Amino acid sequence: MTVSRWLHSVAEGLASGVAQAGVLDANPVPRSWRHVTKLDPEPAKRLPLCYPAYLAHTDAVSVGGSTGVTPTTTEDTFRLLEFASPPAIHEPSAPTHVTDRTLSESAFLAVPEVLNGTSEALVGTLGEGIAALREDLIAARLDRHLPGWLSGRLTPHVAPLLSAHVLNRALFEAYIIQNPESAAAREAGVTAADVLSPTEARHRALAADAHLESEVVYVEYSGTYGGEAATEVIEAVAPELNWARLWYGGGLRTCEQVRAVRDAGADAVVVGDVFHEIAEAETDLYRRLEGAFDGEPTLDRIETWLDDAVAVADTAAAQYLSTTPVDAPVHRARTLLATSLLIRRTLDPVLAADASPARAARNLDAAIDDESLSRSFLSALAEGTQENGSGLPVTHLPVR
Repeated sequence: MTVSRWLHSVAEGLASGVAQAGVLDANPVPRSWRHVTKLDPEPAKRLPLCYPAYLAHTDAVSVGGSTGVTPTTTEDTFRLLEFASPPAIHEPSAPTHVTDRTLSESAFLAVPEVLNGTSEALVGTLGEGIAALREDLIAARLDRHLPGWLSGRLTPHVAPLLSAHVLNRALFEAYIIQNPESAAAREAGVTAADVLSPTEARHRALAADAHLESEVVYVEYSGTYGGEAATEVIEAVAPELNWARLWYGGGLRTCEQVRAVRDAGADAVVVGDVFHEIAEAETDLYRRLEGAFDGEPTLDRIETWLDDAVAVADTAAAQYLSTTPVDAPVHRARTLLATSLLIRRTLDPVLAADASPARAARNLDAAIDDESLSRSFLSALAEGTQENGSGLPVTHLPVR
């Protein structure tokens, strides 16, 4: 083959590959995901009372955290998400956080790979997770469903195959952690010396995309907005990704910040801290509301009170919603904050054992007209306020 024919053949192959890439996108992470909400199962980080209504404006929910997280708190978070519409991703920080329930109720199991951390963060943690999946979770499942004599013989051979199947369905998130003061950095061994320049980030992202085949490259500032430094990294990384989605997370509170990150090339933004802060604001507002009315407040009266007592645009509710595609985020925040206060007021008699959960659920259903807050959700919420109730795990909600 002459050089000219060889060059022509290569050019045709490249053109064909580019054309196919434009049509066929095999990455299981939907390209349409533009906004992801991060939920931390840590007991201290609660969800807003009206969380299904807030989450109706996000594309997906990612469940994961590092401080005080247990299998129980993780499963409780997934129980809450039964009443929310977006698909859920489970991003465990320890192998024991993966359970039968989390596997069955999550759209994806996400495996973090820290590109600028220690080798333990990239390889050791993954190896530990695979071992736990194979030797604990899957082995226990086989023991439950097979006779003892058969389980002992089959488990050593079947468990590796089943664990490989689970991993084949998993997402791999290649993290570039840029805030060395964050909990994520401490977990991964990322120090100030490990913060990457745009060029270094580009090189790591190329490896993640072309060799590791990570479904997501995640530029993470963890609680702090990265500003110009973050957008420079995103601009360096975005053009190099053929397979992976590019996500940014860290300190997002305004539509302007979200626009800057997306304009730089991020496929999706991840918002977490400000979402949990809504629950704290609800508790504070409820304390301020007590004694503000004679008689029973209505939704309209509470909204009017909010207008007089609070700068709604400055609340965590409005800030979170401003990062989503929702129209009129301040107006929506005002309605949802008022709804949460009305729910809390209606549940107070149940907490005091002066009313039944069924009665509270009927009152809520009659007072609240929001399609994202279903009757089943309101009933489960009322039941959950009772000790040993069968409803929602209210330890994660600002009720008590």
